[in-house]
Amino acid sequence: MPPDDPILSSEKDYLRTSRAALAVMRQKTGSLEIASADPVNTEFLKAAIWRRMKELEDDPDVPLFFGRLDYLEPAPETFHIGRRHVNDDAGEPLVVDWRAEISVPFYRASRTEPMGIGVRRRFGFTHGEMTAFEDEDLTSPDAVEEHSDILDAEIERPRSGPMRDIVATIQPEQDVIVRAGVEDTICVQGAPGTGKTAVGLHRAAYLLYAYRDQLSRAGVLVVGPNASFLRYIGDVLPALGEIEAKQTTVEEMVARVKIAGPGTAAVDVLKGDARMAEVLRRAVWSQVQLPKEALVVPRGSHRWRVPAYQAEELVNELRTRGVRYGAGRAMLPQRLAHAVLLRMEAAGDSPDDRVQDSVARSRPVKQYAEALWPAVDPARLVFQLFTDAELLAEHADGILTPEEQDQLRWEKAPRSAGAAKWSVADATLIDEVADLVDRTPSLGHVVLDEAQDLSAMQLRAVGRRCSTGSMTVLGDIAQGTTPWATPSWDEALGHLGKTGAHTEELTAGFRVPGQVIEYAARLLPRIAPHLTPPTAVRRARGELAITRVPDSLVAAVETVLAVSDRPGSIGLIVPDALVTKTRKALQDKGVSFAVLGDEDDVEAHVDVVPAGLAKGLEFDHVVLVEPAGIVAGEADERTGLRRLYVCLTRAVTSLAVLHSEDLPAVLGDRP
Repeated sequence: MPPDDPILSSEKDYLRTSRAALAVMRQKTGSLEIASADPVNTEFLKAAIWRRMKELEDDPDVPLFFGRLDYLEPAPETFHIGRRHVNDDAGEPLVVDWRAEISVPFYRASRTEPMGIGVRRRFGFTHGEMTAFEDEDLTSPDAVEEHSDILDAEIERPRSGPMRDIVATIQPEQDVIVRAGVEDTICVQGAPGTGKTAVGLHRAAYLLYAYRDQLSRAGVLVVGPNASFLRYIGDVLPALGEIEAKQTTVEEMVARVKIAGPGTAAVDVLKGDARMAEVLRRAVWSQVQLPKEALVVPRGSHRWRVPAYQAEELVNELRTRGVRYGAGRAMLPQRLAHAVLLRMEAAGDSPDDRVQDSVARSRPVKQYAEALWPAVDPARLVFQLFTDAELLAEHADGILTPEEQDQLRWEKAPRSAGAAKWSVADATLIDEVADLVDRTPSLGHVVLDEAQDLSAMQLRAVGRRCSTGSMTVLGDIAQGTTPWATPSWDEALGHLGKTGAHTEELTAGFRVPGQVIEYAARLLPRIAPHLTPPTAVRRARGELAITRVPDSLVAAVETVLAVSDRPGSIGLIVPDALVTKTRKALQDKGVSFAVLGDEDDVEAHVDVVPAGLAKGLEFDHVVLVEPAGIVAGEADERTGLRRLYVCLTRAVTSLAVLHSEDLPAVLGDRP
């Protein structure tokens, strides 16, 4: 568009005015003086000002607004829609936050349902500089729906580095999910390229905006599959002005013990089975003993006695109340002390609450209660189960077969729980025991990505962290690549404790090109026949080349060099077993690269991507080596084909498949 276009020039002036106003807002926030004699209040106010300053940071490469709405009803008015609210000195809005109710028509208005809008304007930017605009007239229901070149360009724009927000390109079906209420748990079954991860993150940003007081206290957590994934998505929420949400992996979340690495697949499948929850529950509550003798409490010249049968009644009453093991243990001394007080009153004394507290803290009562209701160390209890065949048999009777019990026991028992080499599956069981002992605090909202890859016990671990809150559950059954991957969302939601959740299916692919998604979809009848095949809505079909070569690694390096001068990121996806050889091949040719999993992986122009870590990521150009090797690297063919499906759908612009081995038969020989 000509730079001297009068409308474009006017909008550029408006952008400069808005940036200046944002700078004034930030300057005023930074100049606030804290006047408080209370050091706690002072630190709290300092933290609040720091957070506000972070929210008001301006990145010159990121436009303050990306659209405009010209309202006709209820009154003519114009609003610029952006990533955060900006107002002038008089308090009048210059830019309206995309999450505000008044911004909804930007995402949902149409000619058949204009929502009071006359014109919707989209802006095009290059490195933060406004270069174009498009106007869409919504007043004529008979007009032909126009295609937005700016929208297409923004969706397909090459990217180097971490994921960026999609706030300018949210589609109506995505917006419905993003703006669901804080009380709603939403499960999103999303095919590759449908933006499910971005939708989940934008929902977190929306909830923090719409329910800030509630969620600032309760907390928001984003759970991803690995550290590289978290680095990849880490800039999205801060770019939207939200720095309150925390991010973690399931492994970090349950790491109450030091995790040495994964166990064998078959054993980890069993340890992730939901039946283990009942085995652990039995083991915890079996620690409670029934009294064999009376409690005797000397006090002054008297010896107060609580008979064994009465103490047994108190123990049984606490066990049937549904409290956690630790809560019952804490209450038992008070219950015993109260029984002593009743005997004092019957003898004519008039004890008060202070006397009861004193009796509860007395040595005889504490020792008696400790013998009946001992402390439980979660790691030690799991250690005992895996090293004591009789103990495991006692608590697994009728739940696990003898063969399964043998499978759980360590072949060579460590000296102690502290010396054990725990796996992630073990740590998840320890986390379950810890929750049986003391209730896990609940957050206000949890975003769980790649949920299809979690075991039943891992899903329980996530679910108890929002037992009173809500969730956004994201995933794709077709991309389930662990031996314990969930077979259905109904089952997964049951383990999360969210059986009443609503499930949405996203099938419109905005990022993966048509040629690529159609080729990858050849795998669906084998890996997830019940899912609706994804469709690409982009006009650009993308580039797909499948080439048989004598040496796939040599050809891969040559292909990477050939596309290295094109804009955007490059992902060289290889079977896990070929990572070392791939690294050497690139080094020999002097190619600068990072290996996914390195600290700087998301900043690199070229990434070597082990197939096992490709999930959730995307690259403008993908070079995929030896599909058959990727399939063979998994425990069974279906899991291998699912892993291949993940790897094939990481490309945004071009996909080059290089192979010297035969392709899996289900793919066929041609694109």
